[in-house]
Amino acid sequence: MTPLGREGASGLYTGLVSHARVKPRKHKLAYKIFMLLIDLDELPDLKLKTLGIGRFNLFGFDPKRFGDSSGRPLKAQIEATLAEAGIPHGGPIRMLAMPQILGRAFNPLTVYFCHAPNQALSAILYEVNNTFGERHSYLIPAPNAALIKQGCAKEFYVSPFMDMDLSYAFRILRPEERVLVAVDTSDAEGLILTASFSGERRPLTDRELVKAWLTHPWMTVGVVAAIHVEALKIWLKGEKVRVRPPLPERAVTVSPAAKLAA
Repeated sequence: MTPLGREGASGLYTGLVSHARVKPRKHKLAYKIFMLLIDLDELPDLKLKTLGIGRFNLFGFDPKRFGDSSGRPLKAQIEATLAEAGIPHGGPIRMLAMPQILGRAFNPLTVYFCHAPNQALSAILYEVNNTFGERHSYLIPAPNAALIKQGCAKEFYVSPFMDMDLSYAFRILRPEERVLVAVDTSDAEGLILTASFSGERRPLTDRELVKAWLTHPWMTVGVVAAIHVEALKIWLKGEKVRVRPPLPERAVTVSPAAKLAA
């Protein structure tokens, strides 16, 4: 089942982001955001007055802020990665990300739902940005199911208050009437942090975009500002800053299960 209707697969999801750190010092936060689901095949046809594709507008989507930042078609970039990993591709690729607002945007996590030619989900690509201007992705094959559970080892420095020797467990409810992206971060002794976005689908129209903006005013201030405020709170609680390591050698970490059998 796919979220296809007369308006297409692309849509708007309004909901709540929540973070809960359980150790060594407890810390919680929650705030409302909205995200766009963009079918990359539909990108040329998104003709909205308030949404600029690669140009300034009230809301914006700039392909250069994703992938390898070259501005090359995102679908071609991702399909090349899927092909190298031996994962079926050629169907739709739909990305879940926050839009630019008045030219400003920061996406800690962008999720790409990758499909085979028969429309079955084949993989999910998790594209992670940190506040140091760095980016890394995790590519994991996925079952063609509504609720998806995946995992991988942490390879990329994100929070200065988190160690590197950690693992991620993902729970994904595919974007239909609702969407859920939940990430649990654990060490060898158990859960450290759980983070999630849960949202409900709205049509991707000018009316719904403006309505979402008016009901989520903090997004104009920016995600980066919110991240730094929360980082200050954690630091004041006594958490130590970890040294930032070099970037991984490859821009995409591919789950071993995704590689072709010998």
